Amino acid sequence: MVALSGYPALVLNADFRPLSYFPLSLWSWQEAVKAVVSERVNVVSEYDQEVRSPTWRLRLPSVISLKDYIPVARRPAFTRFNVFLRDRFSCQYCGDPFPAHDLTFDHVIPRSRGGRTTWDNVVTACAPCNLRKGNRLPRQVGMLPLTPPFEPSSFQLQENGRAFPPNYLHQSWRDFLYWDSELEPI
Repeated sequence: MVALSGYPALVLNADFRPLSYFPLSLWSWQEAVKAVVSERVNVVSEYDQEVRSPTWRLRLPSVISLKDYIPVARRPAFTRFNVFLRDRFSCQYCGDPFPAHDLTFDHVIPRSRGGRTTWDNVVTACAPCNLRKGNRLPRQVGMLPLTPPFEPSSFQLQENGRAFPPNYLHQSWRDFLYWDSELEPI
């Protein structure tokens, strides 16, 4: 028996763009099969692997598109992850990239000095820089953010997410993940 956990389906919106780049919009094979059987999605591409019942067989979908378009939120949620994504997982003080678990966020104007927890006052920071800046204003310690904090659009976050491909990309997904990249001559 083949382990089917290695057969996720890339989920595209009705316009054939991924619902999300980071994290990549993937459904388990079970979710994808349920959506196919309930006719909520179109199958765009399939794996060679199939599932069977006594009365039917179905090749596992590798790429599916929703039949109904889901509009992208105009304003992204203010979350720690989205702050990291906006700042491309790089400390805004030293400029070094880090994995998410090694990052914190810093209030440019500290909360104790009236700073708020908003897009316009929070930046990604590594622990050493956050500790060094402490509870002071950036100009007091000579640590201005490399990019001033701002509220990104959903489009900007999606574009930033495209710069961080997952460890595994099935061949059938590639045409849908990089549709605006330059094509290589054959």
